[in-house]
Order: sequence, then C-alpha cells, then structure tokens
Amino acid sequence: MTTYGPESAVRRNELAAFLRSRRERIAPEQVGLPRGVRRRTPGLRREEVAQLSAVGVTWYTWLEQARDIHVSAQVLDAIARALLLDRNERTHLFTLAGVVDPAPGARCSTVTEPIRVMMRQLEPFPACVQNSRYDLLAYNSTYGNLLCDMDALELHERNCMWLAFTHPEWKKGLVDRDKVIRAMAAKFRSAMAEHITEPAWKHMLGRLQQASPEFREIWDRHEVMRVAPERTKRFLNTHVGLLHLDYQVSWLGPRPGPRMIVYVPSDEESRHRLEQLQEMITAGAPAEPAGV
Repeated sequence: MTTYGPESAVRRNELAAFLRSRRERIAPEQVGLPRGVRRRTPGLRREEVAQLSAVGVTWYTWLEQARDIHVSAQVLDAIARALLLDRNERTHLFTLAGVVDPAPGARCSTVTEPIRVMMRQLEPFPACVQNSRYDLLAYNSTYGNLLCDMDALELHERNCMWLAFTHPEWKKGLVDRDKVIRAMAAKFRSAMAEHITEPAWKHMLGRLQQASPEFREIWDRHEVMRVAPERTKRFLNTHVGLLHLDYQVSWLGPRPGPRMIVYVPSDEESRHRLEQLQEMITAGAPAEPAGV
C-alpha cells in the first residue's frame, strides 16, 4: 500500500472509513469480550481489534487514520477475521489495500462451524445465512438446490436479490415474484440507509440498476420496508414441484446484519416434496453438503 498520488489517498480514506464501519458494528460479546460499564464506543475499540488480530495498536490506528503505510496480506487476513468480514467485505478490504488476497475462497468468518453443523442437521429443511445486502454467506444442500444449482454460480452471483431480478430459473421459481421483488427492493432501500456511503452497497445497487430495467422501475418508487408482513413463501422447484414454506429468521448479531433463515414446510405435501428433493440430492451429490 506504499503508493502515491490522489488515487492512493482516496483508497486509503475509503479503507479507513470501511474499517471503522466494520469495527463499530460488532458487539464485544460477539467476539468473546466483556462489554464493561464505561463503554462509549459503538462496537469494538481500536485496541480490541488490534488485540483480536494480533496487530500493534499503533499500526491499526494508522490504518484507520488513512496513513500511507505498507500492510501485508497476513495482517489484512487477521483483521478480516477479527472483524468477522463476509466474502464480499473481505474482497473489498484487500482491493482497497491494493493487496492480493492469499485465500480468496476462504470461508466467511461470520458463519461459524456450529452454524454450519446446525444447517446440515436441519436438512431437508432449506436453510441459509445471508446479510442485509442479501449476499448468501452459506447454505445447506436443500437450499442450494431449491431454485437453481447454487454451487454452479460464481461467488459474486450468490445474492438473493440479484438472482430474483436476473436469473431465469430463480425468477421462474418465485411463485409470487411480483410481490417478492417489491418487498426485497423496499427492504434493501431501508437497510441501505445505514450504509449509504459504503462502496459494496453502492456497487450492488449499480449492478442491479444496470442489469435490470425492472429493478430500476421498482427502485424509483422509493418504497421502504423493515419487516415483511408475511411469513410464508411459495416456491416452484424444478424437480419436485410447488412448495409452501414458512420461514424463521434468527439474527447472528446486532440487527440489521447476518441472519440465518430456515424454511419449514407449512403442509404435509410440501414436507414430502422436500424429503424427495433431499433424497435426490443425496443420491447424486458429494458427501459434504453444498455450500456448507
């Protein structure tokens, strides 16, 4: 990161702002630290991030002050883990720092091994972990085959809203699609109010606006929504047909943020069809469940 010129200054300032925003969103309890009675800083303190990532406090402070210093891939990797960055956030961190990620396919730190085990145990019920930007951080094999072959997609395509507006098979599988995409866009706008200056959010919005005239039309309505009014969704699976599924959201940190979503059949026919789907996956899939 020892570069010069106005572009490097912009990158350093973006990196500093990004690190502060990620640090401030993490509750101490999420990383095993006591909150204490005198905490005034939202989220973690700088020295706590330095401690968690085994980086000097001064060094980390300089990063948040946009100093022109060199930072190694190993240091960035440690900071990414300490800040519980998901795949997209990790990529963004390394891009801003101008450093090649030594482990671009590394598992998301937000999704712990117990959560992965839990999602496997929930099969044949579909389950996934996503953030407020609709990025899919992890999923079990049933979810990975619910609307398309998720493992066949590139990582940057594994976003529920992107798929709902651009992926033919995914679009076909959403039985009440018109209502679903309006709700997704409204919830995305509400969530983006807290991330309005963040490049990852602006990038996702730009991609959607460029790729989908339908999204642009809905986005221009300026509709907002915090909580969906309904808890049942209808999916049309290519292999087993119509599924009526109720869903439950479990937050994995402060709201809004990463959450685990579990889909439970709302009738016996849907339960039977999910079991059929899981049998098909087991018969033709590798031993390790997809996406988990």
